[in-house]
Amino acid sequence: MLIQSEKSLLLAIDVQERLTPAIADAPRLTANIVRLLKAASLLEVPILATEQYPRGLGKTMEDVADLIPEEAMVEKIHFSAMSEPGFAERLKATGREQIVVVGMEAHICVLQTALELRQAGYEVFAVDDGMGSRVRANTDLAIARMRSSGIEVVATEMVVFEWAHRADRACFKQLSALIK
Repeated sequence: MLIQSEKSLLLAIDVQERLTPAIADAPRLTANIVRLLKAASLLEVPILATEQYPRGLGKTMEDVADLIPEEAMVEKIHFSAMSEPGFAERLKATGREQIVVVGMEAHICVLQTALELRQAGYEVFAVDDGMGSRVRANTDLAIARMRSSGIEVVATEMVVFEWAHRADRACFKQLSALIK
């Protein structure tokens, strides 16, 4: 199935100041997360973001936070956002059935959230080049487990161009520029 902008929501999980520097290949991952946030804004795809215990791990990275509406930020203490009180209801209220997931750490918060989203009946798309862990092997294990649980594993460019769907959209040049 294709990812459709009118059915999607982008969920950015725990891209935080004190966590991100420890993540393998963090500059590439955060650049892809920024690309997806910009594409979501251009295509009017709603955004939600989480912060895992921000008093300990810091706030969301500034270049990422600048692209997330303040009201879209959810503080959490559970590893899975779906286990956080009120999150599932907030997500359901958006009416979106396809959840595109990015963030850190892939084998903990991203994995647990993705599995619980899938269990709740959402179509979940985990962006391989938009999530990471301190050790790449942990990301690889998370991806394998997601796949075996019916979660689609995709790449940033796949998401952007599936959201766009056609080349004659008014914002297509801006979307293409995000990828170059």
